[in-house]
Amino acid sequence: MTIIVHHLENSRSQRVLWLLEELGLPYEVRRYERDRVTMLAPPELRRVHPLGKSPVIEDDGMAIAETGAIIEYLVEKGGGRLGAPADRPGALRYRQFLHYAEGSLMPPLLVKLVLARIPLLGKAAQRKFQPMIDVHLNYIEAELASRPWFAGGEMTAADVMMSFPLEAAASRAQAREGRPHLADWLDRIHARPAYQAALAAGGPYAYA
Repeated sequence: MTIIVHHLENSRSQRVLWLLEELGLPYEVRRYERDRVTMLAPPELRRVHPLGKSPVIEDDGMAIAETGAIIEYLVEKGGGRLGAPADRPGALRYRQFLHYAEGSLMPPLLVKLVLARIPLLGKAAQRKFQPMIDVHLNYIEAELASRPWFAGGEMTAADVMMSFPLEAAASRAQAREGRPHLADWLDRIHARPAYQAALAAGGPYAYA
């Protein structure tokens, strides 16, 4: 059965398309555009899932929301490919970064985005908030200095999960500046054929 991906432009759902391409699983994209004033998802997404958010996938009669849950579901469906490494340290790193992406890294980036939309005072608040983000980015730089991928020597779904917040950070929070290992990681994921195929399937994406 073909997996249906409810894909919102410039959103977390780009990661789902990338993973599907890496795993070679068949899928169909249903695209949604943001409201040009509010930049929120359109009301049509509420017909798919009560939260009206993206990504949502439909497979085997189920609608599955939340990027992390979708990623884990697809890894399982793909026979464990791009899942946790066999060694325990690698498996622990895999689990950590799978959750860190949305649990710790994305919230301050979202706050920075909100502050950027507040006239005058928002800019000053952003400057004070940037050091909090830098703590995360410097931690990530140190991690990538010790190995090529987040879980170890090979790319895993943890790298897929980390892609959106780090692409957002490169766009909004100068993530590449003074962080050569982080910048190299971004360049390497963007060069992957599966990533390029996902871009073609998903349409315009501002962060690649």
